[in-house]
Amino acid sequence: MTVNVRTLSGAEIAGHLKDLAALRLTVFSTYPYLYDGDEEYEAEYIREFAAAPDAVLVAAFDGESIVGAATASPMWAQKEEFRTPFEDHGIDTSKLFYFGESVLLPEYRGQGIGHAFFDHREAAARDAGANAATFAAVIRPDDHPAKPDGYSPLDTFWRKRGYEPVDGLETQLTWKEHGEAEESPKAMRYWMRGL
Repeated sequence: MTVNVRTLSGAEIAGHLKDLAALRLTVFSTYPYLYDGDEEYEAEYIREFAAAPDAVLVAAFDGESIVGAATASPMWAQKEEFRTPFEDHGIDTSKLFYFGESVLLPEYRGQGIGHAFFDHREAAARDAGANAATFAAVIRPDDHPAKPDGYSPLDTFWRKRGYEPVDGLETQLTWKEHGEAEESPKAMRYWMRGL
């Protein structure tokens, strides 16, 4: 299969909001996020994220279909719950880029698309004057009941890209997961690397 990875902007993003929202819902519904969301919220989230100055939305296309996507924007433009852990640790968020989701349909994994997502986002971060990049990953216990047999976390992949978890740099994000009656806070750990 031939997949084309490129950065979307402006009207291109607006024209693909529904597809991008559906992709996020599909990928994040599985372990470890187990997210139980809706398309309307997802489309608004993507629209808001993409509106930040210097934000990028990188998409993987198989023909006309979006099979993967990744986002990035300056940390200073993020919501308070994202910024506060860094500010509390004395980290200058004006020089930090936040990588949002990186979602890819399972049948397209293992082909280098994840690396392409990081390449595009790191280049955008450097172009915007950032000297470091970060992302947050959900923390789940090893014995979580929804963890599938043979599940392999992405830690090794992230370390190969030069990212490391930052001790003490965590936050709580709230979402509704499958099986929950309402939203609840989930622990998230930040990973970071210099650019």
